[in-house]
Amino acid sequence: MSQPVQTARTSQQRQKSSLLAEFCKENIALFVTIGVGIIAGILWNLGKVPNIIAIVLIVAMTLYSIYDDVKAIIADLKAGHVGADVLAVISLVAALGVQQFWAAWVVDLMVFSGAAIESYADSRAKRNLTLLLDAAPSEAHVITTSDPTHDARQWKTVPVEQVAVGDHLLVRPGETVPVDGVLESETATLDLSMINGEPLPRDMENGEKVVSGAINGSAAMRMRATARSGDSQYQKILDLVRSAETSRATVVRSADILAVPFTIISLTIGIVAWICTASTMGFAEGALRFTQVLVLATPCPLLIAAPVAYMGGTGRLAHAGIIIKTQDVLENLGRVTHIFFDKTGTLTDKRPDVSRVDTVAGSPWTGAQVLAFAGPLEKYSVHILAHGIVKASRETAKKDQLAAPEIHSVREDPGNGVEGSVNGHLVRVGRHSFVLGTADEADRASQDALLAGLPALAPNEMHTYVSVDGKAAGRIVLEDFARTNAAESIDELKKMGITRLTMLTGDKQASADAVARQIGITDVRAELLPQEKVDAVAAAHNEPAPKMAGIVRLMRRLAGIKEEHAVTMMVGDGVNDAPTLASADIGIAMTDGSTTAASESAQVVIMNDDIAMVPQAVRISRQTKRTMLQATTTGLSLAIILMVFAAFNFIPVVIGAILQEFVDVVSILWGLTALFDKKK
Repeated sequence: MSQPVQTARTSQQRQKSSLLAEFCKENIALFVTIGVGIIAGILWNLGKVPNIIAIVLIVAMTLYSIYDDVKAIIADLKAGHVGADVLAVISLVAALGVQQFWAAWVVDLMVFSGAAIESYADSRAKRNLTLLLDAAPSEAHVITTSDPTHDARQWKTVPVEQVAVGDHLLVRPGETVPVDGVLESETATLDLSMINGEPLPRDMENGEKVVSGAINGSAAMRMRATARSGDSQYQKILDLVRSAETSRATVVRSADILAVPFTIISLTIGIVAWICTASTMGFAEGALRFTQVLVLATPCPLLIAAPVAYMGGTGRLAHAGIIIKTQDVLENLGRVTHIFFDKTGTLTDKRPDVSRVDTVAGSPWTGAQVLAFAGPLEKYSVHILAHGIVKASRETAKKDQLAAPEIHSVREDPGNGVEGSVNGHLVRVGRHSFVLGTADEADRASQDALLAGLPALAPNEMHTYVSVDGKAAGRIVLEDFARTNAAESIDELKKMGITRLTMLTGDKQASADAVARQIGITDVRAELLPQEKVDAVAAAHNEPAPKMAGIVRLMRRLAGIKEEHAVTMMVGDGVNDAPTLASADIGIAMTDGSTTAASESAQVVIMNDDIAMVPQAVRISRQTKRTMLQATTTGLSLAIILMVFAAFNFIPVVIGAILQEFVDVVSILWGLTALFDKKK
C-alpha cells in the first residue's frame, strides 16, 4: 500500500473514532433520558414510593428538557433563526399539566433523539467537506542551509503561516505540500486526489508547478515556495469550503420562516380541540385533548430535514470535486436557464496538443529533432502552447530513446517566445519575427520565404516557429481539440431542459464554429473583447425567469426575494474570464488542481477539470432541492393529519408522542438521502 493511501486511510479511521466520541459527548442527554425511562419503568409498579420516585425522575428530566429547549430557542432567535421548538416546550408543559408523565418522557426522548439524529446527519453530510479541512497542511520544513541543492538535511519545522515566498522547502514522503511552489528536485510523484479526485499519482519534473494540498510520494522532494499559505491553491479551496459549511440556503432560511405558520396551525388545532372537548366533557379533558394534539406538532421537517438535505447536497458536490461558496449557489444551480461557455480550456482541452511538425525545405533537422529542441525550452514558458509542446517532446524522446538534452541560458521574452542553448545550439521558439531575430538582413528574406512555403493552417490550428542557430527549422502545429466528453455534457444539459447554450470567445469565428459543430452548440459569439463577453451575459438577465415549484416560490417570497430575471451561468477558467464569471449569477471556474482558478470571481470551482461536472452540478442541485421539498412536505403533512386525528381523540397522548418521533425520523432520514445519487 502506498504511503499517501495509507496516510489517507489512517486519517479517515482517526476521523471516524473522533466523530463517534464527539457524538457520544454531544448527546449525553439522550442516554440519560433512556436511562431514566428504564429506571422509571422498573419502579413504576413496585408500590407508591417507587412510583413517586419514577415520576420525580421523569419530571426532572422533562424540566431539564424544557430548560434546554428554551435556551436553544433564545440562541436561535439571537442568530436570526426562528425558534419553532416552542411547540416542544408547550407540549412538555401540557403533558406535565395533565399528569401524562410517560407522554412527557416520550417527548423528551423525541427532543434529544431528534438532536442526535440531526448531529449524525449533519456530520455524515459534512464528512466530505471535513476531509478537505482535516487534510489542510499545518506546518512546513524550511531548508536552512545556504545551498539547498546540496544538502536538504538541514531544515527546521515551522507553522505553515510562516513560510515566505522564495523559501526552499523539504516535503517528506507521504506529507502534504504546504504551499504552492516550483519543484527543485529532478522528479517527484504527487497524489492530487484530495484536490481534484484524480485517482492516479502525477509524475512531475524539475521546474514544474506543485500545489498545496498535493500528497508527496515515496521519496523526499525539494521545492521553492511561490506563494504564502493564505494565497495558495488549497487555502482558497478551504475558504470556499468554510463558507459553504456556515452558509444557509435561501430555501432553508425560508423553511425556518414557514415554521411560524406551522406553529400557529398546530396551536389552532389544539386550542379548538380543547375548547370543543371542554364544552362537553370538562376543562381537564379539554386540556388532555390539547396535549394529544401538541405532542404531534413536529417542526423537525423544517428545522432539521431542510438544512440536512442542503448540507448533504453540498457534501455530495464536494465528493464529486465541485466546491461551492454558499448553499445559495446549490439552490440556484438547479434553476439555471442560460449557460455561457468559454471556448479554449473549457470546451476544448486545457492546452492545445501537437498535431504535426512542419519542417522547412532543405532543413537538416527532422520533425522529431525540432520537437527535441523546442520541448526543453518550452518547459520554462507560461504560454498556452507550451504544455502541448513539452508533452509531445517527452513522448517523442521516450519513443526514440533520446538522452536528456543539455540546457542553459534560458530566457523568455513574454509575448514573443523563449530562447536558450540546447546541446550547444542556440534555439528560439515563438513568433515569426522572434525566431529569426538573430538572422542577418541578407539571410532574412530567404528564411522568410522558407517559412512562407509551409502548408496552410486549418481554422482550429495554432502554431509556433522554431529556429536553430538563427536558421528557420520549421513550425510546430497544435490543434484546439474539443474535450472528448464535451458533446455528451452539452447533450446532458439539453436533456435537462437547458437549451440556451452559448459559446463566448475571443478567437476567430471559423475556429469557434469548428469546435461548436463538434459539441452541438449553435449560438456562437466569436472575436469578442472581454467587455463584450460581460455585456452578452448581462443581456441574458432580461430573459424570462424560470418556473419554480409552488412551495419554493412561496419560500422565496417569504424571504423577500423577487424573481425578475433568468438565472445565468458562466463556465470558464477563473482567471482570464474573471469579469465574465463575476457578471453571471453563477460563475464556474474549471481547474485541474494546478492553477489558482478558485478566484474571488467564481462561486463554484470544479477541481477535477471535467466538463461533465457542469451537468452533474445541476443534477445534484435539482435532486437536493427535490429531496428537501419531499422531506419537509411529507413530514408536515403527516404531522397535520395526525394532529387532526388526535383532535378527535383517535390517538392517545403516549401513542401520539411515539408517532411524532416516527415522523421526525422519517423526515430527517429522507433529507439525508440527498447524499446519494438517485440517477436522474
